[in-house]
Amino acid sequence: MFNIVLFEPEIPQNTGNIARTCALTETHLHLIKPLGFSISDKAVKRAGLDYWNLLTLSVYDDFNDFYNQNDHPTLFLLTTHAQKTYEKIHFNDGDYIMFGRETAGLPDELHKRFFNTRFRIPMKNNPHARSLNLANSVNIVLYEALRQNNFLNLI
Repeated sequence: MFNIVLFEPEIPQNTGNIARTCALTETHLHLIKPLGFSISDKAVKRAGLDYWNLLTLSVYDDFNDFYNQNDHPTLFLLTTHAQKTYEKIHFNDGDYIMFGRETAGLPDELHKRFFNTRFRIPMKNNPHARSLNLANSVNIVLYEALRQNNFLNLI
């Protein structure tokens, strides 16, 4: 099972869509607080539709809580600041793939700490086109990880 980690997500619709993808791919979703919404919000539930009962979900008070509860996992960090692109990462079943806030990405502390496991999705270099939508980014990377692992017996 892969692990998608959202660091302080802000937009409920993105998290709802990501939750739906995680539910349908048997991927564990980890949410690190503070969240920009309540996971009981209608917008989150609506975006995830009726898939919440299929989701493996964990919520943490902060990064340290997440890191300690998961036995200090190796993290792959998606960021627009990395040189390596996602197809050059070899993902293994059980890996943790972290995505930052929609408006600010990941904090500098995490960039420094996990510098060697950062990666990016190739895209146009333009100051007015900062990044892809969070839910779309999760889908791109998660499906590459699943493809590399023969889709882990998904039908």
